[in-house]
Amino acid sequence: MENNSSNNIEENELQQLASKKVAKLKSFYKYTFFYIIALIVYVLKQYTELPLHSFPFQFINGVVMSIWTAVYISCVIDMVVSFKFLGREWEERKLRSLLEKKNKVQKWE
Repeated sequence: MENNSSNNIEENELQQLASKKVAKLKSFYKYTFFYIIALIVYVLKQYTELPLHSFPFQFINGVVMSIWTAVYISCVIDMVVSFKFLGREWEERKLRSLLEKKNKVQKWE
């Protein structure tokens, strides 16, 4: 019985870690999509004579794009670190430590 409950706990923890990883990746892809759209609009606005001076496009300028690029690069570095360097082995060690803390019984003297 205890073995089955520990397997369920491990499975739930793995599922939570996986769902957090998928949510982070999904938000990164959305952010990348919007960044590419803004970059295209910025290039079109700067190097062509298209009338892109309406409401949402009027705020896309060099300062905004350089700040956005810096933030995007930091997000890329965060994704590389979390997915490449902190891979499956790190997740398993973290899961084991979480489970040990959860299953640890405190002894009273």
